[in-house]
Amino acid sequence: MKSIKVRFNLGRGQNYMKWKIVYPSGAVEYCSPSSVQLVMKDCKLKNNPKVALKIFEGSNKTVCSWVLCKEIQVKFGSFDQCDSQDNRITYNPRKAPNWVFGGENADGKEFKQITSVDYGLYKN
Repeated sequence: MKSIKVRFNLGRGQNYMKWKIVYPSGAVEYCSPSSVQLVMKDCKLKNNPKVALKIFEGSNKTVCSWVLCKEIQVKFGSFDQCDSQDNRITYNPRKAPNWVFGGENADGKEFKQITSVDYGLYKN
């Protein structure tokens, strides 16, 4: 079974700063982080370390990371509160050329569930 691919869209245009969800069928959905909550199940953090290292060293940003998941729920309205800093998963190749969880390199790490809260991702 192919995975759903989720990433943060930094490309200029109408979908700038939105979550981009690419389904196995090829369908694409963009979601505003302030109006939805993504609940992703059976997840894996993916990163292209060569591209991330170039960004870390000063190159222009380009797509190099995403979350793969088997299921996704896009919630509107009542959101789960899961924004404890202890459970935060971060990715900023300007600060570190890899996913970070618990202060450690989390590239390739798998999680049963990851939930978005605004622009942040959290382990449940």
